[in-house]
Amino acid sequence: MSFSMNIKKLNENATIPTYGSEFAAGADLYACLEGDVTIEPAQTVLIHTGLAMEIPEGLVGLIYARSGLASKKGLAPANKVGVIDSDYRGEIMVALHNHGDKPQTISHGERIAQIVFAPFYAADFKLVDELSDTVRGAGGFGSTGNK
Repeated sequence: MSFSMNIKKLNENATIPTYGSEFAAGADLYACLEGDVTIEPAQTVLIHTGLAMEIPEGLVGLIYARSGLASKKGLAPANKVGVIDSDYRGEIMVALHNHGDKPQTISHGERIAQIVFAPFYAADFKLVDELSDTVRGAGGFGSTGNK
C-alpha cells in the first residue's frame, strides 16, 4: 500500500526520505547539517533533517533506529521510538544517543534513522469497577515463563 504525503524542505540542502528497497517498511531520514556533529559516549544530540511533513490524519510517523547505524556505531534514537503526530508541522528531528564507548561523528547527508507510517486508534477511555477475567490475570513481568 502507498499514499501521497506533502513534505516541505525547511532547508534547501535537506534530502527527501528514500526507501532502500521495493519492500522496505521504513524510509531513511537524512542529516541536514552545516558541518559534522560529534556525539560523545552517553550523549544525546538533536540531529536536524531540514524537513517538515503533513502526515495524513489516521496515520502516525514512527522514528526507528537504522540497524546499521545502531550496530556499527552504537547510535539510536534516545527515546527508542519517536512519535510524529499527524497534526505536527515542525521540523522532523532525531534525538540520536551514543550507546557506545567511542565518540561518533554524523555528517551532512548521512542516513540517521528511518520513519515508518502506521495507522493508529484513539481510545475512548471508560472508567469501570471491574475488568474481564483472563487465564493470565494480573500476572506481570515473567509470569508466562521463560521458555
